[in-house]
Amino acid sequence: MRIYFDENKNELSAVICNKCKRELKVEKGILKEGCFSGNIQFGYFSNKDGRKHSFDLCEECYDKMIQEFAIPVEEEEITELL
Repeated sequence: MRIYFDENKNELSAVICNKCKRELKVEKGILKEGCFSGNIQFGYFSNKDGRKHSFDLCEECYDKMIQEFAIPVEEEEITELL
């Protein structure tokens, strides 16, 4: 869950893990630790037509979630970090 200082969502105030409720480290509007952000907009043929879901997970909760996958996530090494 992302919390902003203003209504226009220009400056990030806090990020809270939707699963464990831990507040992630944010300094001067910049997230300073690993975070998975999920966003999905449901369309036709779902039970959630016309709804949008957004959530954030800390790295620990993300790791727990992917351990339950029947098919592992695809992983590749990157050399340039943004």
